[in-house]
Amino acid sequence: MELEIVAKALKELGHPTRLSIFKRLVRSGHNGIAVGEVQEDLGIPGSTLSHHLSSLMSAGLITQRREGRVLYCVPQFEQLNGVLTFLQEECCADEELSN
Repeated sequence: MELEIVAKALKELGHPTRLSIFKRLVRSGHNGIAVGEVQEDLGIPGSTLSHHLSSLMSAGLITQRREGRVLYCVPQFEQLNGVLTFLQEECCADEELSN
């Protein structure tokens, strides 16, 4: 995964409200959760929630799908795993060289 993509994802997750939203979405699993339920669970005004969801979408961390009148947010676990792998892939690499 490219450095700029990871940096963008971490930047968006670095905001406390967005991190709370993302954690709630991740808890919902692969099917996602209705935006209204996120709003109710976290007590975030609709316009504020919309702004933060847009930021998470721009980083590729979530997608949205509409079913009738209900808008669902779906966490993108592949993107999340890519960010985590990027952070872990060189863990302790220098230690192994010195042994």
